[in-house]
Amino acid sequence: MKKYWNLIYGMTLAIFTIFVLLKVFVLPSKGNVKVETAGIYSQSENTEENEMDTENSSVLITNDSFDDDNIHVKLKQERIADTDVYFVDIQLSSIQYLKAAFAKNTYGRNINEPTSKIAEEHGAIVAINGDFYGFRDYGYVIRNGVLYRSNYKNDTEQVFAIYDDGRCETFLSKDISAQQLMDNGVIQMLSFGPALVENGVVTVQESDPDDLETIAGRNPRTAIGMIEPLHYVFVVVDGRNRESAGYTFYELANVMLDYGCIEAYNLDGGGSSTLYFNGKVINTPTDGITVGEREVSDIVYIGY
Repeated sequence: MKKYWNLIYGMTLAIFTIFVLLKVFVLPSKGNVKVETAGIYSQSENTEENEMDTENSSVLITNDSFDDDNIHVKLKQERIADTDVYFVDIQLSSIQYLKAAFAKNTYGRNINEPTSKIAEEHGAIVAINGDFYGFRDYGYVIRNGVLYRSNYKNDTEQVFAIYDDGRCETFLSKDISAQQLMDNGVIQMLSFGPALVENGVVTVQESDPDDLETIAGRNPRTAIGMIEPLHYVFVVVDGRNRESAGYTFYELANVMLDYGCIEAYNLDGGGSSTLYFNGKVINTPTDGITVGEREVSDIVYIGY
């Protein structure tokens, strides 16, 4: 009987020992969680590249600015005509620092993420929502020097081109093919519109600011403008809330012109309008019902 109990005890002890060894060295623990940091100063797979680009720079970062040898960003907020307007003044040493990115780093229809998430994933210093190319199956798409889509819908469609030398221009799609634009040095092509300023002249007509039933009425807005090559401004306008009325295209165009833009273009607006800077959303995105970011298909950003 004693031998029997000794045998059971020995087997139990052996099983327990094996379990402990497996638990410590082999079996995964449900309590272990992979922690991934986000934001422009986090460690990521691009850290070595970022350090290489900036290691010889003196970087100065404040709540409303980023400044190093290659990138100069200054954020300011103004209250104009009962509307909160955010300006991001951007000066670059090279056009390589003005970039675009897709949601989930993937080109395609209906692939969406919040602007802030895409910005964090790409280490953006500052970012705005793009043209929401994925909402439709037409409109030129050139991003970071790659041609993704080359068809257009109608003869009035305007596209905004950013060249490899920092220049910007607006075209009618019917007048030039996407491939021709690529051959001419276009590295970013945005397709939403309308064009707001061309050659220093406002190109949209005045509309009824209270006509909220049409896209031309007062709404949240996002725009990009060129003051001169390599000197740009991102503008985001809050709207659809009690504190901020929003802008018509005409009002937005005049704000861009007054800021000094010789070229300016309207991007996706409404609930999509989002400004991300220094690791956080700066404005108040809303679709008029829910406050918060809308998921979008792409962003335009400044970064390494």
